[in-house]
Amino acid sequence: MTIMKNRDITQDELLRGEKDPLTSTPVHLLELDKVGKHYGNIIALSDVTMAVDAGRVTCVLGDNGAGKSTLIKIIAGLHKHDAGTFSIFGEPRHLNSPREALDAGIAAVYQDLAVVSLMPIWRNFFLGSELTTGVGPFKRLDVETMKQITKKELQEMGIDLRDVEQPIGQLSGGERQCVAIARAVHFGAKVLILDEPTAALGVKQSGVVLRYILQARDRGLGVIFITHNPHHAFPVGDRFLLLKRGKSIGYYNKKDITLEELTAQMAGGAELAELAHELESLGGHSDVVAEVEAEVASTEPRRS
Repeated sequence: MTIMKNRDITQDELLRGEKDPLTSTPVHLLELDKVGKHYGNIIALSDVTMAVDAGRVTCVLGDNGAGKSTLIKIIAGLHKHDAGTFSIFGEPRHLNSPREALDAGIAAVYQDLAVVSLMPIWRNFFLGSELTTGVGPFKRLDVETMKQITKKELQEMGIDLRDVEQPIGQLSGGERQCVAIARAVHFGAKVLILDEPTAALGVKQSGVVLRYILQARDRGLGVIFITHNPHHAFPVGDRFLLLKRGKSIGYYNKKDITLEELTAQMAGGAELAELAHELESLGGHSDVVAEVEAEVASTEPRRS
């Protein structure tokens, strides 16, 4: 197996026909150019470049501490970047709050989902954005309309629930993730950030969530899929940004990298070699050392 060198993706490859609705010039839904963030003397993110386009899934991969959370917080309006340019529809922005990000069409679905388990599905779907009918003292929740919309939106995402009155806590983890995705789509998201949506799920439920990521992509959203699992990212991703200690170690189009190469980039031969050395120094772990050394060998480039 050959380890790939980091290859810059050209603007033509990234844009794929995206147009500014006002000027008809190519423009991304969202773009980061050499973006950085520091907290005092701690550099959390440095020199990160990526783009998000309609109908494309951009996967951001990295282990814990790689900078994925910082990247999410910048895009979702929780934190401001300190360096580089963050643009939405070609316009440089510094988002001041998550509400400002939502107004710009950026919705984040976090791992904990922020749902109220004992509330019905339809109440969670409209939580904080309830529809009402009537005026003044006669104003009340438009329950029937909210139920109908919830059921319709979930059906369009491929989720067929007979009863949207059931507590959302009774749904599986994958189904709850899908309700959150459908909610973001309904409320006008153009860019959907998914923070480790498959991290706490089994194989079957992870497959369900990946299917709904493709549903969102096919409906024209630009999806940012944050994960540490290349086996989840590769089947659905169109581009892959690899982060390590706050820096990009690779940015690829799908046609330019294989799953094996992506996994090797994530594994990191140097770290595996260091682990093998540490295990060997401890003694009594010869079988594990041999296995790790074999993994190191598989990440090294072949010599002709």
